[in-house]
Amino acid sequence: MIRKNLRWMAAMVLATNLTITMPKSLFAGQGDENPQSSKTGAPTTTPIKHLVVIFQENVSFDHYFATYPVATNPAGESQFTASPNTPSVNGLTPGLLSKNPNAATNSTFAPVRLDPSQNYTCDQNHDYTPEQQAFDSGLMDKFPEFTATPCTTFPNLASLGADVVMGYYDGNTVTGLWNYAQFFALNDNHFGTNFGPSTPGALNVISGMTGNANLRQSIDDSSGDLEKDVVNDSVIGDADPFYDDCGAPDQTSVYGKNIGNLMNSKGVTWGWFQGGFTPSSVTNGKAVCAATTLRLDGTAEKAYSAHHNPFEYYASTANIHHTPPASITEIGHAGPANHIYDLSQFFAALAAGNLPDVSYLKANRAQDGHPGNSSPLDEQNFIVTTLNTLQASPFWGSTAVIITWDDSDGWYDHVIGPIVNQSTSIADALTGEGACGLGANTLGGMQSRCGYGPRIPFLVISPYAKQNFVDHTLIDQSSVVRFIEDNWSLGRIGVGSFDVIAGPITNMFDFNVQHTTPVILDPLTGQVK
Repeated sequence: MIRKNLRWMAAMVLATNLTITMPKSLFAGQGDENPQSSKTGAPTTTPIKHLVVIFQENVSFDHYFATYPVATNPAGESQFTASPNTPSVNGLTPGLLSKNPNAATNSTFAPVRLDPSQNYTCDQNHDYTPEQQAFDSGLMDKFPEFTATPCTTFPNLASLGADVVMGYYDGNTVTGLWNYAQFFALNDNHFGTNFGPSTPGALNVISGMTGNANLRQSIDDSSGDLEKDVVNDSVIGDADPFYDDCGAPDQTSVYGKNIGNLMNSKGVTWGWFQGGFTPSSVTNGKAVCAATTLRLDGTAEKAYSAHHNPFEYYASTANIHHTPPASITEIGHAGPANHIYDLSQFFAALAAGNLPDVSYLKANRAQDGHPGNSSPLDEQNFIVTTLNTLQASPFWGSTAVIITWDDSDGWYDHVIGPIVNQSTSIADALTGEGACGLGANTLGGMQSRCGYGPRIPFLVISPYAKQNFVDHTLIDQSSVVRFIEDNWSLGRIGVGSFDVIAGPITNMFDFNVQHTTPVILDPLTGQVK
């Protein structure tokens, strides 16, 4: 019944949200690779000529994959049955499910399965300091105390109280992602580069760098919130980008290089494509971003979030006034848009045979998976529709898609990663007040960048991805930066960037074997068609 009720909404949502499946007829008569792209693409060290990074919002690894590959499969929900010999993940054991250490503060606290009817939840506390406090020096036992936000406005979640932070979904809700893990590669040892919310994660996936921040504001900040967002010249909160007309009054900027600068220097075509980036209006030359899109339940959500757009923090890679590209042929190249585009322009470029070498995709807020404005089912709709489209394109034979998230939202995860970069600042609390380790030998000498942070899912979808494979290589968000650097021979950002110590994602590939048969899923159910 849940799925039937969603179907009538889906047609309206798909027509509104710009993530429309491109039929194969758009690419008729072309081979596995667009001939023009083969001639003009920058040289690579692997068969991957096109990388697409789908960068979603606010999911811990256990929140989506705690019991993978075993789903509960109650009647009326999307069914999931794993293939024989599916590898297990570092998920929740029977002991962690029944006698979880978070019960130390309240005997009722234990991981709880959320079903598809509970797909809309409230946002948990995922700030830099509370996440460290919840980790409790690696005991991982204080999530209800420090990151929980009871969902009192949701009748079907209110009874959980603070226990909601222990919630997880299985293959009956995040069915699409579990099916992608079946056919492609999943990593269970991937971490946020630092602790903290969206902006640090977004900066790290393009630069491995949250330091070198300038604290700015366009009006007086009497609340002092901005000072909480930037500590020791490092971004730990969600201040909006200074170089964006649609940013809030409290803003910051970052100086130095990001991966866009390195790609520009070597002629690699690229773009950041985000839902709602096209202005809803322009007032006195300044862009206004008031457009909305619909969730599956029919709720309208503001489409654009400025602090989810990391390139706008850098003067060199910003598109301050949200200027559109002069033409489809500009997309990926230098021009008025400066490589920053609306999400719809990715699909336009793809259909026109102009797929950039590297594309970062950011869904509109209704489909980015962020609790409070989106859901796992809305997110599935976006991810599956996008991947169905890409697999129908002539570029698929040389493409890799990374699906990952910006932060954990504070959701419970039982694994602490290694602290490869220590910090001692007023914001740190992992190993004591003002401490995340001893703060010694920090990258670039910058504090308030403690990491690795919470564990986050990471998938690679590609004809060259290992099939039904779980990778345990230690990686972090800056591993995306490292792959781009290595694949296109760009060198390192360095100067304090985590890219110099980032683990490689190449173990998720087998470049000697190519599987081009598409895996087409239903955007609503996540099941294989």
